[in-house]
Amino acid sequence: MQQLLLPILMFGALGLMMYYGMRKQKRQAATTREMQDSLVPGARVMTTSGLHATITAIADDTIELEIAPGLRTTWVRAAVREVVVPMPTELDDSDIIDGVGEQLDDTRGVIDFSKDRKSNDLN
Repeated sequence: MQQLLLPILMFGALGLMMYYGMRKQKRQAATTREMQDSLVPGARVMTTSGLHATITAIADDTIELEIAPGLRTTWVRAAVREVVVPMPTELDDSDIIDGVGEQLDDTRGVIDFSKDRKSNDLN
């Protein structure tokens, strides 16, 4: 009987590790699905390939992203990795920090981050 005790304990430990690993994976998948279902036009997002863009339109399983002023592309909704800047409900003076230059575009109701944005790593 003692010869079987060690293999039984090892299989039990392996089973517990698999169970908790699957739980964590399901929780992460549910969080990702919830984030992708809550996407709204005007939100600034990052795709799985690292592209930063603004959502302009949403369909059932696709979204339209504006990657530059006037340049729109269609992506699968599952390609969104994270929401970088959620769509603001209202923009007031307290939302602009140190005059960074984030301006509200009245025609579409989204924040235009392309203005006054400088990147040192492209030089």
